Amino acid sequence: MGWLDRVNDQAEALGRSRRLQESSRSAEAFTLLDQVLATTGDPHARADALVQRVSALINLGRTAEYTIAVDEAFDAIRELPEPYLHGHLHALAALAAHHQGALERCVTHLVHSARALGALEDADWDAAVAWHDLAMAYSYLGFHGYALSAIERARQVGDGAGLSAEALAAPGIRLRNAVTLDHNGDADGCLRVLRDITADLARLLREDAIDRLRPSSRSAYGYAAARRAALGDVPDDGLDSAGLLTNGGDGARARDLRTLGEICLAIGAGRPIEALTRLDTVTVSFETLGAAEAARLRSLALAAAGDHAAAHRADRKAFRLATQRNDRLRDVYVEGIAARLDHEDLRRAVSRYAGEALTDPLTGLANRRQLERYVTAMLSRGEGAVVGVCDLDGFKAVNTMHGHLSGDLVLQRIAGVVNRVMRRGDFVARYGGDEFVVVLRGAGMREADEVARRIGAAVAAEDWESLVPGTPVGVSVGFAELSGAGSNLRDALGAAFEIADREMLRAKSRPRLSP
Repeated sequence: MGWLDRVNDQAEALGRSRRLQESSRSAEAFTLLDQVLATTGDPHARADALVQRVSALINLGRTAEYTIAVDEAFDAIRELPEPYLHGHLHALAALAAHHQGALERCVTHLVHSARALGALEDADWDAAVAWHDLAMAYSYLGFHGYALSAIERARQVGDGAGLSAEALAAPGIRLRNAVTLDHNGDADGCLRVLRDITADLARLLREDAIDRLRPSSRSAYGYAAARRAALGDVPDDGLDSAGLLTNGGDGARARDLRTLGEICLAIGAGRPIEALTRLDTVTVSFETLGAAEAARLRSLALAAAGDHAAAHRADRKAFRLATQRNDRLRDVYVEGIAARLDHEDLRRAVSRYAGEALTDPLTGLANRRQLERYVTAMLSRGEGAVVGVCDLDGFKAVNTMHGHLSGDLVLQRIAGVVNRVMRRGDFVARYGGDEFVVVLRGAGMREADEVARRIGAAVAAEDWESLVPGTPVGVSVGFAELSGAGSNLRDALGAAFEIADREMLRAKSRPRLSP
């Protein structure tokens, strides 16, 4: 029994929405899903509709709506222990994060998706589509090996569910691999892959199987043939590239492929000036075939027009753009290792505090209750300390622009950064929201100033642009001395926190130098 078989309300409408999206009629599907959401009270139907709604928005390229839609869908599935929903939504959220330029968040979703889908036991249509969408997300990010493995898994699941091989052909995965080779200087490798793709297309034509393809697959096959022509390798088997590009459906990526494909056909037909004019006037998403594709097509058009110096400059630009993406992926990998080490340090730091009731589940830090116990015990022994309040700058903008899931990732990163720069024996806790507290036992204000400087510098050095593009994150820190003298320990603690909070607000109001 598949997931949709377990949905008791609006199952027919939800199935129709799936078929509409499969046919690249996402605008119609979106309208139908809004009707389902307006009329259902069933949590399973609502969750399914919200996940499908994310898919429709991505297909339509409505980037501004991604964040709210993804957050609403995650809220809806949170209490539903269904691997398909979690796996498919994480795959879609990875695609959304990629289109928003948030590479680290994209990779995080990819890992969650693969784990959830790996736990699926049912071989049904929904599971196959979820694996297909995960393969697409891998492909757009440039993880071509992972993409090929995921699409093979989709085909295995689809075969068990009785789906045709054409429904999961996914030529776009190999197409993106081909153009990536070309962007990095391997035109021969690119042509080999493109010839393989168009050979599959010729076979499908002979078997009269084109109608069984997804419209998005037709676009990818059409672009592969057109791209061969742009490289001077015009297919001789009568492939109708223009017709395939025209019948790609209403998706944003299909429109981009149609636009770029027409430019490729103009280059292949000896009309480079027309191609250059189109390149100067059209706008396509960098995410469809990479930021370097338009520059590479410009190089091919300029070479065909006889301007080899300009063609060389355009080629160098294409190579730089391709290299920038590789550099960002390497940065994400390094940041991921750092985050894992931070998490291990956090686990060791809080391992001496037993019980979930004393630990913040999001960050792994001690929580407010454990902080109060720690400070009370320290003061009762007559020990002195400095207490610091750390409050994030820009956190509200993160939640507004990128959603609460991204906000959680920021809080986890901040927890690791603060814990990393503390002195041995210092205490770190999440006090609540975006506020953290540090306790420097046996320290004075001079040491506190140095710790505040280290915290601020470490937070500023993080690559927030990769995690939450366009929303820089900072931190304001205020410290106050805490003494064990006197009998009313609670009052002493409250007074110190009040002073530290005032100092934090004063630090927040001070002008900052631009990084």
